[in-house]
Amino acid sequence: MLTIHSGPPQTNCAGMTRRAALRAGVLSLTGLTLSDYFRLQAAQPTTGSGEKSVILIWLDGGPSHMETFDPKPEAPEEYRGPFGVCRTAIPGVCVSELMPGVAQRIRKVALLRSLHHDNGDHFAAAHWMTTGRLGSNSVNLPQKYPSIGSYVARIQGPRKAGLPPYVGLPSAETVYLFPGYMGPAYLGGAYGPFDVDRENKYLGATDTRPIRAPQWLRHLSGSGEAAAQVQERQHLLHAFDTLRRDVDQSGVMQSMDQFQQQALDLMLGSQARIAFDIEREPAKLAERYGANAWGRYTLMARRLVEAGVRFVTVDMPHWDDHSSLHRGHGTKVPVVDRAVSALLDDLEVRGLLDQVLVIVMGEFGRTPRINKGLPNDPVPGRDHWGNAISVLLAGGGIPGGVVVGATNARGEHPVQQAVTPQNLHATIYHHLGIDPNLTFKDHTGRPIPILDDPTPIRELM
Repeated sequence: MLTIHSGPPQTNCAGMTRRAALRAGVLSLTGLTLSDYFRLQAAQPTTGSGEKSVILIWLDGGPSHMETFDPKPEAPEEYRGPFGVCRTAIPGVCVSELMPGVAQRIRKVALLRSLHHDNGDHFAAAHWMTTGRLGSNSVNLPQKYPSIGSYVARIQGPRKAGLPPYVGLPSAETVYLFPGYMGPAYLGGAYGPFDVDRENKYLGATDTRPIRAPQWLRHLSGSGEAAAQVQERQHLLHAFDTLRRDVDQSGVMQSMDQFQQQALDLMLGSQARIAFDIEREPAKLAERYGANAWGRYTLMARRLVEAGVRFVTVDMPHWDDHSSLHRGHGTKVPVVDRAVSALLDDLEVRGLLDQVLVIVMGEFGRTPRINKGLPNDPVPGRDHWGNAISVLLAGGGIPGGVVVGATNARGEHPVQQAVTPQNLHATIYHHLGIDPNLTFKDHTGRPIPILDDPTPIRELM
């Protein structure tokens, strides 16, 4: 753990101890101190310096394509489900009635309706979707191949000093595993997600607990709930700013290892402090995203990519609705619709939509035919279905107003332009300026290409 002392013993600012001290190791990543984290990232040279970022909104548990981006209003009742549709400005294209925001913004988004991997295992499917490869499964859980976020971190590295390249909000995961298949596998721990909050994670759509600046940032800045603490907060912020000047003037920074300097910059630097501090957002703008954990973390994701973070994943879990589809998806889909709509508008207003690629997906779709529910909840739902998966993409060079592929009249399988997760990943890498033919050695020393099939989806180019 890195501890920096600054100034003579008698120095005292705003109630701090006689020697101002900063412990930068509080942001350890899988046991690494921050300086270790930055040092490992620099151990291998990066090969790209693209300016684009990604926000991956991960719908853990598997959202129904029928209740989101590929409804079937003409199908028999037992297929089409309990919800109607929203027509869009594109003739013949509709989305679920639960997504009026996406319907209104159809010219900004691309809908991929013909993705499939034909796997109903949560773990195998999540590995497929986040790494682009078939690998792990429910009987062999450890991650086998690196995630797309980790490849971005490894190949392109941090865009700005003092900010991690890959962040998980509140904590990256797949199927209750942290970071699950969002991790780096054989690339090494330095390229895993930087989790913002590991204590409060796996939050549902209706969770309305206050989402503020991360706990570690509140500790540094003295943030607190009570109005009586405002003055103390200001004093502590002034103290850290004073400490930074003391450290710079003392010459300690020049003698420090460069990676310790990066760690110190993350802890004291105004850039990181501002990026993670969601409380700086105007209340009216925050309200547009929704007064819930999913909306607030989507807003934080926008702040992070705007500051220079390359890859951010926003966890939106609890989609495994085997029963009570009307209550489960009926509650969650509108929350996603609101957050995504606000995000797209916000990025566009800020001139960032062409630089930030937004992806909304889960590990699979759900059975086109509605079931009879579960023994303890005999209200119809849908089961696992990897034969037809829908994904929303927007920004980052993706053409808007595009619908790729189609499933049959009952939403069972692709009948036009069938593609796999590898094709989706190849498309993402293309827009990021990353060569999917690059190879990295696995734990046995064998070189493994990022993808076996680097063919992108031509309609999304």
